[in-house]
Amino acid sequence: MKFGVPILAFGMLSSALLLGCGGSTGEAATGGGTPGGPMTAAQALAQLNEGNARYVHRPATAPHPTRHERAETANHQEPFALIVGCADSRTSPEIVFDQSLGDLFVVRVAGNVIDDFALGSIEYAVEHLGTRLIVVMGHERCGAVTAAMEDDDAPGYIGSLVRAIRPAVEATKGHEGDPLENAIVENAARAAEDIRSKAHLTADTQVVTAYYDLDTGVVRFD
Repeated sequence: MKFGVPILAFGMLSSALLLGCGGSTGEAATGGGTPGGPMTAAQALAQLNEGNARYVHRPATAPHPTRHERAETANHQEPFALIVGCADSRTSPEIVFDQSLGDLFVVRVAGNVIDDFALGSIEYAVEHLGTRLIVVMGHERCGAVTAAMEDDDAPGYIGSLVRAIRPAVEATKGHEGDPLENAIVENAARAAEDIRSKAHLTADTQVVTAYYDLDTGVVRFD
């Protein structure tokens, strides 16, 4: 087991997480997919694309959750997709993909950096909630990536973010196109590879990357 956690201890921790995070042991998560099974990665990706199209083209998208929707998700959750995104206030996945309570499992940190806590959250969603699509979403004009382009370190804990993102900046130096966008895309790709290589995922779990355009609202899947 990765992170040096014994398998038995991890199972006990997982059960505790289920009780504390709205799941229930032995519950089959459907995620809105086929009866008796989770939504497939392909189905989830199609649903995200449809939701983003609504967000981009309609003058108004889904209203705030109703009391009924809140009650439906109070004791269990079946998110059909997991979004690893930046903490930037302009990039909320539930809004960008026009989804509601319980639809998305979201892990957010500046620069969509992957650490042990993110990996644990991802494993929980896959193992216990039936989520089969993981999207690592970078975005236009990301401040964390911009900081990593300007220097190889920064004061305080921001330095941890900069040092984590810096390899993506170095890897894209001299490439054609916009340097910042290149680094953002590369940073998301590296995060996705970290998930594939380190997290315990099911064989049918798919990890993809995406780029959110702040100006148009369009999410481009790579």
